[in-house]
Amino acid sequence: MVNRKMKDVPLTERPYEKCLKNGAESLSDAELLAVMLRTGCEGLSVSELSMNIVKMCEKMKGLKSLSQMQIPDFMKIKGIGKVKAVQLKCITEFAKRLWRSEKDLNLKVCHPSQISEYYMEELRNEETESAFVVFLNGKNRFLGDYCLSKGTVNASLVSTREIFRKALQQKAVYIMLVHNHPSGDPTPSKEDIYITYKVMKAGKLMDIPLLDHVIIGDGTYVSLKENGCFERSNYSG
Repeated sequence: MVNRKMKDVPLTERPYEKCLKNGAESLSDAELLAVMLRTGCEGLSVSELSMNIVKMCEKMKGLKSLSQMQIPDFMKIKGIGKVKAVQLKCITEFAKRLWRSEKDLNLKVCHPSQISEYYMEELRNEETESAFVVFLNGKNRFLGDYCLSKGTVNASLVSTREIFRKALQQKAVYIMLVHNHPSGDPTPSKEDIYITYKVMKAGKLMDIPLLDHVIIGDGTYVSLKENGCFERSNYSG
């Protein structure tokens, strides 16, 4: 298989030259992608391949659909092999981390809506459940987070030992739990409530209080603290 490289594209169509002359902001989505992919495949230039990927996204949920795709999903696209699938996955992961790092700097959590906004775009379209513990300092400023589980969120997978080991490493004063419901409905399940009590009880013993458990839906959220779950002294099942 012979790859068609960027040098095979006419000079006037090369995004490298456009970027140097007019800046990266002048490039289209497909052109930005072409710069990062660097080469095309047999029968497709890198520009054509990138355009096909962008057109595919337009038929789905826009460019953000790329962030939900896994390596096997990318490999279903004509012209995308294992190497380019890894490239695309790494590009989307880097973009996600860049977006989050900018928000990390000034995030102070005074209301569950703030933590919901922080995680909403990352979790609202996920097809599987993901659970995070969020670490805060004494002024409720964001210190970082840790992914507790992906795929299924239940009490057997959420380890209080791991939560508080990480909290101590981060020198956290408070913690919060966050997870998503792929159905889009953030209504808490009995399992969600049980996990909340389990972590809340351990937090009291460790003197690292659980401030809230926020469940992310599609454009909406539920705070278990606002729902009154924290006011009940015992879990009845």
